[in-house]
Amino acid sequence: MVHQSPRSSAEYEALMHNWGTQFTCIAPDTPGFGQSDPLSGDDPSIEDFADAIVALIDALGIGPVAAYGFHSGGIILVTALKRHPEKFRALAIGGYAIWTPQEVALFGEHYLPPFLPSSYGEHLTWLWNRMLEQSWFFPWFDVRPETWLSGAHADVARVDAAVREMLNSGAAYRAGYGAVLRAPRDIPPVDAVTPPVLITAYDGDPLQAHIDRLGAMPKGWAAAKVACPAEHHAASLAFLKQHASGDAPPARGAEDEGFVAITTDHFAGLIHWRGRKGGAVILHPPGSAADLTDPGDSAAIDLPGHGLSDAWPSEPPESWPAWQQVIDAAAEALGATSVILPAVPPGNPELLFPDLTPDRFGSYLTRAWAIVRARHFFDPWYEANAAHARHFDLTEINADMLAREHRALIRATAARPYLIALRSREGES
Repeated sequence: MVHQSPRSSAEYEALMHNWGTQFTCIAPDTPGFGQSDPLSGDDPSIEDFADAIVALIDALGIGPVAAYGFHSGGIILVTALKRHPEKFRALAIGGYAIWTPQEVALFGEHYLPPFLPSSYGEHLTWLWNRMLEQSWFFPWFDVRPETWLSGAHADVARVDAAVREMLNSGAAYRAGYGAVLRAPRDIPPVDAVTPPVLITAYDGDPLQAHIDRLGAMPKGWAAAKVACPAEHHAASLAFLKQHASGDAPPARGAEDEGFVAITTDHFAGLIHWRGRKGGAVILHPPGSAADLTDPGDSAAIDLPGHGLSDAWPSEPPESWPAWQQVIDAAAEALGATSVILPAVPPGNPELLFPDLTPDRFGSYLTRAWAIVRARHFFDPWYEANAAHARHFDLTEINADMLAREHRALIRATAARPYLIALRSREGES
């Protein structure tokens, strides 16, 4: 399942729960998006992204596969199918863009501005509004009545999800998205022999009109306009079920990062880890994450409500035993011999970790940035005076470093309860 740009595999979470009753679903982050490293070079092509998907299929040992892609994901998959048809059983595609030369020129000039973190977080204001208005106008920068979209919304959760994925990708979004926009849109000739492909697009999808631009297609290919996303998903699933067969072989996993399933009295979900199994388990401070920790010969984990791990199913506990259960279970799953606790930061928990729930205007983003910047200058960060000034290194306030800390903080929905629990543990000991 290959995502659109500039999103990540996270957009398929709900669909994977649905289709997972029929298939083993694997949704990778394409290079430069989500948690995947970017491709090397400054200007990778669509062929490079297609070959990366095929390389993943080979690395997991799972081909040939049925595959689904939406928008950019469809462009990548069709390119991969043309280059490596033996790796696929069938493709189901949601919207396939066939741009005119004029549209290509327009997109190439305006669609992908540079996106780099700025010292004071100005980039966050632009990002929030860009992702919000992307559902109002297409292309997002062309603000005219003629470009108005019927599905316009101000759904905070949806905008927040898109914003977080752009923050993960950063400047690399231009390479991945640019490769898609520059990609040739040539459908294989009518006499080509390829695995079957279904292309559908629903009402409100700006690519629905492109169904009429596809022209003649090979035998086994079909295209249709449908009424809604649910109908698109149903048609795609039925098509893939028709052409897929066989049991999925077990996928080979990575040895230096992954997830372990944990069940305790208060938590049931996935805990993210990185590093090496069999050593110690390293715990990050409240509001931080494993990717800000050097695991060395140990394993750093994201505690619930932090980093890439699942959130607590209800209100995060403020007592240490509930956190200890999760830590013990993760340590056992990773074969750890010890646990390394973080330093406990001083200060008022309510002030150290204020509410950063996403809001309609994206102000939580700039508030979080102000916090991660200030905490390099003062300890605690909210005591902005000479008595609480701290020594700092200029490299600590590099915008790229602040961006990593900012990403960890806005993910940390359980930072305050974790801090309180750590302090209760200190009190007990």
